[in-house]
Amino acid sequence: MGNYIIKRLLVSIPLLLIISFLTFVLINLSPLDPVEVVLHAQDVPNITDELVTQTKEELGMNKPFITQYVHWIMACLHLDFGNSYVTGKPVWSLVGPAFLNTLKLTLVSSIIIIVLSIILGVVCAMKEGKAIDKLVRCVSFFLTAMPSYWLASIMIWYFSVKLDLLPTSGLDSYKSYILPVTVIAISYAGIYFRVIRSSMISNLNEDYVLYARACGLRESKITIHILRNSLQVAVSIFCMAIPIILGSTVVIENVFAWPGLGSLSVKSILSRDFPIIQAYVFILAVAFVLFNIISDIVNASFNPKLRKDV
Repeated sequence: MGNYIIKRLLVSIPLLLIISFLTFVLINLSPLDPVEVVLHAQDVPNITDELVTQTKEELGMNKPFITQYVHWIMACLHLDFGNSYVTGKPVWSLVGPAFLNTLKLTLVSSIIIIVLSIILGVVCAMKEGKAIDKLVRCVSFFLTAMPSYWLASIMIWYFSVKLDLLPTSGLDSYKSYILPVTVIAISYAGIYFRVIRSSMISNLNEDYVLYARACGLRESKITIHILRNSLQVAVSIFCMAIPIILGSTVVIENVFAWPGLGSLSVKSILSRDFPIIQAYVFILAVAFVLFNIISDIVNASFNPKLRKDV
């Protein structure tokens, strides 16, 4: 298993290098000159050619492209993404706290989604075709189809404005998690529970289930065995759900004024703060690669045959 993990990590290195290169190229795809963006952000009234040349030297933009990329990627390994064009502060001092806030929201939401998905998936699979199965699927289709920003606005109006029970925005206490986590859970649990349901229904038709019932095992024990085998199929989906949620909290964070990466990225895009945008894209890309590796490792621990594929 140790060799498999090492090989899987080594395979991911070229992918991370490609991602980092594309992320660095992002700043050069903009029609705006980064130097002019910096000078405008500093409220420089008169931008001269001499000032542009001086600023390029200070930022190292006068060096060859490859040299700039090598310096940037080496700095990223030390969590140094440069300085913000707008505030002049180190990017990590802004991105770090925002990333932790988004990660907290993502982990809490992911736990709720996984628990809900397993519970609903088991209930619907064991009651396949019955009223409760049809009701849960119908409600999940309806809730999943709702735009998250619309659902968030409705919940803010009802629970925060009308009932005055929960805060409308910010991160002040555990109550601040309730509304955004609920919206995220509603949006994703309706998708992932169908994976559990489908996997369990396919396992219900396996010979070992018929044999277990013929041996007189209790239905609860049989259900646990079916669930354990079904989770082997769903584990990769649940592992990848975390980075997906991490990258899709932009709307929720902006609706609830959550001080996370999503809110920070939108502000950076509007102000053309390229270093923060680069850091945001790079962190999300690395998160997807890392959780993909974790997913493969977990699957390989369940199924030794997969270790021969790398």
